Amino acid sequence: MKEFSRMLAWAAIGGMCLAASVPVATAADAYDKYPEKPVRFIVPFPPGALNDFLGRVLAAKLSETWKRSTVVDNRAGGNTIIGTDMAAKAPPDGYTLFLCSFATAVNQSLYAKLPYDPNKDFAFVTLVASSPYILVVQASLPAKSLAELVTLARAKPGQINYGSTGNGGTSNLMGEMLKSMAKIDLVHVPYKGLAPVISDMLGGQINMSFGSYSTVSPHLKSARLRGLAVTSVKRSAYTPDIPSIAESGYPGYEADPWWGITVPAGTARALIARLNRDIVRLLQAPDVRDKLQGAGIEIITSTPEHFAAYFASEVVRWGKVVREAGVKAD
Repeated sequence: MKEFSRMLAWAAIGGMCLAASVPVATAADAYDKYPEKPVRFIVPFPPGALNDFLGRVLAAKLSETWKRSTVVDNRAGGNTIIGTDMAAKAPPDGYTLFLCSFATAVNQSLYAKLPYDPNKDFAFVTLVASSPYILVVQASLPAKSLAELVTLARAKPGQINYGSTGNGGTSNLMGEMLKSMAKIDLVHVPYKGLAPVISDMLGGQINMSFGSYSTVSPHLKSARLRGLAVTSVKRSAYTPDIPSIAESGYPGYEADPWWGITVPAGTARALIARLNRDIVRLLQAPDVRDKLQGAGIEIITSTPEHFAAYFASEVVRWGKVVREAGVKAD
């Protein structure tokens, strides 16, 4: 399984989740009959998106593993705040799981006040996946590499635009991080989703954007869009010919959308260990791996402790981007 670059040191622990949780895993035997009723899996995104696809693959495999229904409950809205608040206020009994994401960490900096505190209202189970984005440009734009794009942007300050999924969205933050590190002036054009961004890129109204592999790969294959770089530190296995932004002259650039599983704070530590063990095992199943890889999703896992630490580091890292760029949520 692939890990984020900042997580590579975790492998030295040995066995990742299972080895690090041995004392708790023993206690998890007290939950050998869990679950005894259907489990709700809150996904704070609308049906049909990549986030929802991941949630449904996990829910189906959990249902198969537990012989109990794990039902996806899509609670979209408020840049994931609606679903997150619902999950935070659920009983801490293990019967409500939450698909925590990159957005959950970023929202702490985008909003002055949230109806929940993700640092106090959740217990972290495990990271499950990431999906590097691809910086794509119009095929007609005279830039065939990131270096050429930066040169073009510097020659035409304020004339190159990039579309995003909205103020404070994933692609907006990626664009602002690139602007800051490359010292270029790009014009941000927010949209309500990635599909209209791509449509306007194909139509010539938008010069560049950042998109998931599953969304942009058909247009890369047809040569209607050009991929210049990926947002992960290293090249993605799905696009090995496309360099990373970090290796293209901007070391330290890393923007991998990620997902993990959390439960309400107060959930028994032994039950969290049981959930960690089961979820890590199902992510190793060939059918799960094949489905996720087909969508450009890379599997990752962690101990609960490492997920908590990683989440905290993401809050700090993206908080800096939000403050320096003056990003405001829609």
